[in-house]
Amino acid sequence: MHISDFHGSATALSTESSGRVMTSATTHAVGRSTPLRVDAQRNLEHVLRAAREVFGELGYGAPMEDVARRARVGVGTVYRRFPSKDVLVRRIAEEETARLTEQAESALGQEEEPWQALSRFLRTSVASGAGRLLPPQVLRVGSSGEDGVEEPEAVRVPHQRQAGVTGAPDLRVVGARVPAEDEPSEDAGAGALLEVVGRLVDRAREAGELRTDVTVADVLLVIATAAPALPDPAQQAAASSRLLDILLEGLRSRTA
Repeated sequence: MHISDFHGSATALSTESSGRVMTSATTHAVGRSTPLRVDAQRNLEHVLRAAREVFGELGYGAPMEDVARRARVGVGTVYRRFPSKDVLVRRIAEEETARLTEQAESALGQEEEPWQALSRFLRTSVASGAGRLLPPQVLRVGSSGEDGVEEPEAVRVPHQRQAGVTGAPDLRVVGARVPAEDEPSEDAGAGALLEVVGRLVDRAREAGELRTDVTVADVLLVIATAAPALPDPAQQAAASSRLLDILLEGLRSRTA
Protein backbone atom coordinates (compact mmCIF):
# COMPACT_ATOMS: atom_id res chain seq x y z
CA MET A 1 0.00 0.00 0.00
CA HIS A 2 1.44 3.34 -0.99
CA ILE A 3 0.00 6.82 -0.97
CA SER A 4 1.49 10.27 -1.11
CA ASP A 5 2.25 12.21 2.02
CA PHE A 6 -0.77 13.71 3.68
CA HIS A 7 -1.32 17.46 3.32
CA GLY A 8 -3.77 19.96 4.75
CA SER A 9 -5.70 19.73 7.97
CA ALA A 10 -8.64 17.47 8.79
CA THR A 11 -12.11 18.73 9.64
CA ALA A 12 -12.66 19.01 13.39
CA LEU A 13 -14.29 15.73 14.35
CA SER A 14 -14.31 13.29 17.24
CA THR A 15 -14.97 9.55 17.12
CA GLU A 16 -16.04 6.88 19.53
CA SER A 17 -13.96 3.70 19.72
CA SER A 18 -16.65 1.87 17.74
CA GLY A 19 -15.77 4.02 14.74
CA ARG A 20 -19.09 5.92 14.70
CA VAL A 21 -18.43 9.54 13.90
CA MET A 22 -19.73 12.24 16.19
CA THR A 23 -19.87 15.63 14.48
CA SER A 24 -21.04 18.64 16.40
CA ALA A 25 -19.32 21.47 14.59
CA THR A 26 -17.18 22.29 11.62
CA THR A 27 -14.50 24.95 11.53
CA HIS A 28 -14.82 27.56 8.79
CA ALA A 29 -12.19 29.97 10.06
CA VAL A 30 -9.54 30.04 12.71
CA GLY A 31 -11.21 30.29 16.11
CA ARG A 32 -14.74 30.09 14.66
CA SER A 33 -17.07 27.12 14.40
CA THR A 34 -20.75 26.71 13.55
CA PRO A 35 -23.09 23.77 14.08
CA LEU A 36 -23.71 21.46 11.14
CA ARG A 37 -27.23 21.22 9.77
CA VAL A 38 -28.87 17.85 10.35
CA ASP A 39 -28.63 16.88 6.69
CA ALA A 40 -25.00 18.04 6.47
CA GLN A 41 -24.10 16.05 9.58
CA ARG A 42 -25.80 12.98 8.17
CA ASN A 43 -23.93 13.34 4.87
CA LEU A 44 -20.63 13.71 6.70
CA GLU A 45 -21.25 10.53 8.68
CA HIS A 46 -22.13 8.70 5.47
CA VAL A 47 -18.98 9.92 3.74
CA LEU A 48 -16.69 8.87 6.57
CA ARG A 49 -18.34 5.47 6.90
CA ALA A 50 -18.12 4.96 3.14
CA ALA A 51 -14.47 6.04 3.10
CA ARG A 52 -13.58 3.46 5.74
CA GLU A 53 -15.30 0.76 3.72
CA VAL A 54 -13.87 1.76 0.33
CA PHE A 55 -10.30 2.34 1.54
CA GLY A 56 -10.49 -0.85 3.57
CA GLU A 57 -11.46 -2.84 0.47
CA LEU A 58 -9.43 -1.09 -2.22
CA GLY A 59 -6.66 0.72 -0.35
CA TYR A 60 -6.01 4.42 -0.05
CA GLY A 61 -5.52 4.65 -3.81
CA ALA A 62 -9.28 4.34 -4.37
CA PRO A 63 -10.75 7.48 -6.01
CA MET A 64 -13.02 9.94 -4.25
CA GLU A 65 -15.74 9.06 -6.76
CA ASP A 66 -15.91 5.57 -5.26
CA VAL A 67 -16.34 7.06 -1.80
CA ALA A 68 -19.13 9.35 -3.01
CA ARG A 69 -20.87 6.46 -4.75
CA ARG A 70 -20.75 4.29 -1.63
CA ALA A 71 -22.03 7.20 0.49
CA ARG A 72 -24.77 7.89 -2.06
CA VAL A 73 -23.87 11.56 -2.35
CA GLY A 74 -22.39 13.63 -5.13
CA VAL A 75 -18.61 13.89 -5.33
CA GLY A 76 -19.01 17.63 -4.82
CA THR A 77 -20.49 16.93 -1.38
CA VAL A 78 -17.39 14.94 -0.47
CA TYR A 79 -15.08 17.74 -1.60
CA ARG A 80 -17.08 20.34 0.34
CA ARG A 81 -16.33 18.44 3.52
CA PHE A 82 -12.77 17.41 2.56
CA PRO A 83 -11.01 19.83 0.17
CA SER A 84 -8.59 17.12 -0.98
CA LYS A 85 -8.34 13.37 -0.89
CA ASP A 86 -5.28 13.63 1.36
CA VAL A 87 -7.37 15.33 4.05
CA LEU A 88 -9.95 12.53 3.98
CA VAL A 89 -7.27 9.84 3.97
CA ARG A 90 -5.50 11.41 6.92
CA ARG A 91 -8.76 11.60 8.88
CA ILE A 92 -9.55 7.91 8.32
CA ALA A 93 -5.98 6.85 9.13
CA GLU A 94 -6.02 8.88 12.36
CA GLU A 95 -9.32 7.32 13.44
CA GLU A 96 -8.12 3.77 12.84
CA THR A 97 -4.77 4.41 14.52
CA ALA A 98 -6.61 5.73 17.59
CA ARG A 99 -8.85 2.68 17.57
CA LEU A 100 -5.89 0.29 17.46
CA THR A 101 -4.17 2.20 20.26
CA GLU A 102 -7.27 1.89 22.43
CA GLN A 103 -7.47 -1.84 21.68
CA ALA A 104 -3.82 -2.31 22.65
CA GLU A 105 -4.26 -0.35 25.89
CA SER A 106 -7.36 -2.41 26.71
CA ALA A 107 -5.44 -5.66 26.19
CA LEU A 108 -2.65 -4.43 28.46
CA GLY A 109 -5.06 -3.42 31.18
CA GLN A 110 -7.34 -6.47 31.12
CA GLU A 111 -4.98 -9.39 30.51
CA GLU A 112 -2.33 -10.17 33.13
CA GLU A 113 -0.72 -12.98 31.13
CA PRO A 114 1.61 -11.45 28.48
CA TRP A 115 0.85 -13.84 25.61
CA GLN A 116 -2.90 -13.59 26.19
CA ALA A 117 -2.64 -9.79 26.12
CA LEU A 118 -0.79 -9.79 22.79
CA SER A 119 -3.09 -12.44 21.35
CA ARG A 120 -6.18 -10.54 22.47
CA PHE A 121 -4.93 -7.35 20.86
CA LEU A 122 -4.23 -9.11 17.57
CA ARG A 123 -7.59 -10.88 17.48
CA THR A 124 -9.55 -7.74 18.35
CA SER A 125 -7.66 -5.62 15.83
CA VAL A 126 -8.00 -8.12 13.01
CA ALA A 127 -11.73 -8.56 13.71
CA SER A 128 -12.26 -4.79 13.54
CA GLY A 129 -10.60 -4.59 10.12
CA ALA A 130 -8.48 -1.64 11.25
CA GLY A 131 -5.32 -3.25 9.89
CA ARG A 132 -6.41 -2.49 6.34
CA LEU A 133 -6.50 1.21 7.22
CA LEU A 134 -3.19 1.63 9.02
CA PRO A 135 -1.40 4.80 7.88
CA PRO A 136 1.64 4.16 5.69
CA GLN A 137 4.08 5.78 8.15
CA VAL A 138 3.19 2.97 10.58
CA LEU A 139 3.05 0.10 8.12
CA ARG A 140 6.08 0.69 5.90
CA VAL A 141 8.98 -1.39 7.16
CA GLY A 142 12.61 -1.03 6.18
CA SER A 143 15.82 -2.83 7.03
CA SER A 144 19.48 -1.93 7.07
CA GLY A 145 21.26 -2.77 3.86
CA GLU A 146 24.29 -4.99 3.54
CA ASP A 147 26.54 -1.99 3.97
CA GLY A 148 24.85 -1.18 7.28
CA VAL A 149 23.32 2.06 6.00
CA GLU A 150 19.71 2.56 7.05
CA GLU A 151 16.94 3.57 4.72
CA PRO A 152 16.01 7.28 4.97
CA GLU A 153 13.82 8.26 7.91
CA ALA A 154 14.05 4.82 9.54
CA VAL A 155 13.83 5.02 13.29
CA ARG A 156 13.90 2.46 16.05
CA VAL A 157 10.45 1.69 17.39
CA PRO A 158 10.19 2.62 21.09
CA HIS A 159 10.76 -0.27 23.52
CA GLN A 160 12.08 -2.59 20.83
CA ARG A 161 15.08 -4.76 21.53
CA GLN A 162 16.54 -7.62 19.53
CA ALA A 163 17.47 -9.37 22.79
CA GLY A 164 20.96 -10.17 21.58
CA VAL A 165 19.79 -12.19 18.59
CA THR A 166 22.49 -12.64 15.97
CA GLY A 167 21.54 -12.71 12.33
CA ALA A 168 18.05 -11.29 12.98
CA PRO A 169 16.84 -8.68 10.46
CA ASP A 170 17.14 -5.19 11.89
CA LEU A 171 13.53 -4.17 11.23
CA ARG A 172 12.42 -0.59 11.67
CA VAL A 173 9.16 1.22 11.13
CA VAL A 174 9.81 3.98 8.63
CA GLY A 175 8.72 7.55 9.10
CA ALA A 176 7.08 7.16 12.51
CA ARG A 177 8.44 8.76 15.63
CA VAL A 178 7.22 10.06 18.96
CA PRO A 179 7.38 13.89 18.90
CA ALA A 180 8.59 16.02 21.77
CA GLU A 181 5.95 17.04 24.31
CA ASP A 182 5.78 20.60 23.00
CA GLU A 183 5.94 19.59 19.33
CA PRO A 184 2.59 19.07 17.57
CA SER A 185 2.84 16.39 14.92
CA GLU A 186 0.55 14.36 12.69
CA ASP A 187 2.69 11.38 13.69
CA ALA A 188 1.71 11.69 17.36
CA GLY A 189 -1.06 9.13 17.01
CA ALA A 190 1.23 6.71 15.21
CA GLY A 191 3.87 7.18 17.89
CA ALA A 192 1.35 6.39 20.64
CA LEU A 193 0.33 3.19 18.85
CA LEU A 194 3.93 2.07 18.41
CA GLU A 195 4.67 2.74 22.07
CA VAL A 196 1.79 0.73 23.50
CA VAL A 197 2.23 -2.17 21.07
CA GLY A 198 5.92 -2.11 22.01
CA ARG A 199 4.94 -2.78 25.62
CA LEU A 200 2.79 -5.73 24.58
CA VAL A 201 5.67 -7.16 22.56
CA ASP A 202 8.26 -6.64 25.30
CA ARG A 203 6.10 -8.31 27.96
CA ALA A 204 5.48 -11.38 25.82
CA ARG A 205 9.16 -11.62 24.88
CA GLU A 206 10.39 -11.24 28.46
CA ALA A 207 7.97 -13.97 29.54
CA GLY A 208 9.62 -16.29 27.02
CA GLU A 209 6.40 -16.68 25.03
CA LEU A 210 7.33 -14.61 21.98
CA ARG A 211 10.14 -15.27 19.53
CA THR A 212 13.10 -13.09 20.43
CA ASP A 213 13.37 -11.63 16.92
CA VAL A 214 9.75 -10.43 16.71
CA THR A 215 9.32 -6.63 16.57
CA VAL A 216 6.44 -4.17 16.63
CA ALA A 217 6.74 -3.99 12.85
CA ASP A 218 6.04 -7.72 12.64
CA VAL A 219 2.96 -7.40 14.85
CA LEU A 220 1.54 -4.56 12.74
CA LEU A 221 2.17 -6.55 9.57
CA VAL A 222 0.21 -9.44 11.10
CA ILE A 223 -2.73 -7.09 11.73
CA ALA A 224 -2.67 -5.87 8.14
CA THR A 225 -2.11 -9.30 6.59
CA ALA A 226 -4.73 -11.19 8.60
CA ALA A 227 -7.60 -8.88 7.63
CA PRO A 228 -8.49 -9.90 4.06
CA ALA A 229 -11.33 -8.07 2.31
CA LEU A 230 -13.71 -10.73 1.00
CA PRO A 231 -17.23 -10.11 -0.34
CA ASP A 232 -18.93 -12.60 1.98
CA PRO A 233 -18.74 -11.55 5.68
CA ALA A 234 -18.87 -15.11 7.01
CA GLN A 235 -16.11 -16.21 4.64
CA GLN A 236 -14.03 -13.19 5.57
CA ALA A 237 -14.37 -13.88 9.31
CA ALA A 238 -13.44 -17.54 8.85
CA ALA A 239 -10.44 -16.72 6.64
CA SER A 240 -9.21 -14.05 9.08
CA SER A 241 -9.50 -16.38 12.05
CA ARG A 242 -7.68 -19.22 10.29
CA LEU A 243 -4.90 -16.99 8.99
CA LEU A 244 -4.42 -15.34 12.38
CA ASP A 245 -4.14 -18.73 14.09
CA ILE A 246 -1.31 -19.62 11.71
CA LEU A 247 0.45 -16.29 12.15
CA LEU A 248 0.19 -16.42 15.95
CA GLU A 249 1.78 -19.85 15.91
CA GLY A 250 4.63 -18.38 13.88
CA LEU A 251 5.14 -15.58 16.42
CA ARG A 252 5.21 -17.82 19.46
CA SER A 253 8.45 -19.04 21.02
CA ARG A 254 9.17 -22.72 20.41
CA THR A 255 9.82 -23.15 24.15
CA ALA A 256 6.49 -21.59 25.23
